[in-house]
Amino acid sequence: MLTEERFAKILSILEHMGSVTVQQLMTELDASESTVRRDLNTLDANGQLVKVHGGAILKNTVYSTIDDEVVHRKEQNREAKDKIARYAAGLITAEDFVYIDAGTTTERMIDYIANRQAVFVTNAIGHAKKLAEHGCKVYILGGEFKAVTEAIVGEEAVFTLDKYNFTKGFWGANGVSLQRGFSTPELKEAMVKRKSMENCRDCYILADESKFSQISSVTFAPFEKATVITTELKQEIYKDCSNIIKVE
Repeated sequence: MLTEERFAKILSILEHMGSVTVQQLMTELDASESTVRRDLNTLDANGQLVKVHGGAILKNTVYSTIDDEVVHRKEQNREAKDKIARYAAGLITAEDFVYIDAGTTTERMIDYIANRQAVFVTNAIGHAKKLAEHGCKVYILGGEFKAVTEAIVGEEAVFTLDKYNFTKGFWGANGVSLQRGFSTPELKEAMVKRKSMENCRDCYILADESKFSQISSVTFAPFEKATVITTELKQEIYKDCSNIIKVE
C-alpha cells in the first residue's frame, strides 16, 4: 500500500471510530509498527489527527466561537432533544433542589417534569416563567441579560449562586470533548455554568450527538465533572465512557 493510501485509510478509520490503536492499524494496513508510528507522526505534524500514547484520536476541527440565536437552535435536532429532555426530567424527585441552565434542551425538560414539589433555580427568564406556569416553585438569578441565549450571566449571577447548594443540575454545552471538557462561546455565560456546577452534587449535561468532539471558546468544566445524557454515540472514543447515558 502506498503512503498516501495508508494516510487516507488511517483518516477514514478515525472518522468512523474516533480513535484507533497502533495494533489496530497494523492489522488494517498490513503494515509494521514502525511504519504505522511514522505515519501517525506525519499526520499529527500535518494537523490531521492527534497522536496519543499507543495510537491516535480524531482531531477536533470544529470550533464554535459565536452562539446561535435561540430561535434557530430550537429547530435543530428536535427529536433527539425531546428524548434527552424527557429522560432528564425523570431524574428529578420531590426532594430535589434543582438548577436548570439556560438552553433549548433544558427548556424542553420543563414539559416533562412530574415531581413539581422540587424547588428550582434557573438563569433563564423563559425557563422561570414556564416553571411557574407549571406550578413549580422557582428562583431566578440576578445579573446581566444576554439576549442571544436569553440567559442571565456575569458576576452578579455568580455572586447569587454562592448561597445555593443543588442536589441536581442540568446544563447545555456547545462543545463536549474528552480533552477540553464542556465548553461554551462566551466568558460571562461560562462563569455562571462553572459556578453552578461547582455548587451541585449531581451534574448532567444534555447534549445531542452533534455536540461531541466540538470545542467552543471557554471550557467551564472538565469532561469527568458531569454525566452526559445523549441519544447517539457514533464515535467509538466515547463508547467506553462511564459518565455517558445513551437514551434509546
